[in-house]
Amino acid sequence: MPENWSADVRRYVPYPDQAAINGLVEYLGAGLKTRQETRVSCGDLAERERIRDKFLRQTLGIGDHVSLLDRAIIAACDRMKDDAYKSRVTFYYLLAEKYGKLALFH
Repeated sequence: MPENWSADVRRYVPYPDQAAINGLVEYLGAGLKTRQETRVSCGDLAERERIRDKFLRQTLGIGDHVSLLDRAIIAACDRMKDDAYKSRVTFYYLLAEKYGKLALFH
């Protein structure tokens, strides 16, 4: 499914790290095959928990308390609140940027 991931990230970050975007797309790989999989549902508690546990904790290695991680996810949801369909690549980019972890995806 072709998407312009860079253009979507640029809606939130004026000069995004293209290598990190490419790395995130590669990291998400099979998880970007269907339109539904390319989007984050902020209203889905189970999805927010997966993002916290799998992406923030396991992939980024963030050891903050659960409540701090949950707040970071909610902050990304709030930042993207005007998007009915929140791009997973953009969402993960914003979280990785917040924690200074974009280089993990180079």
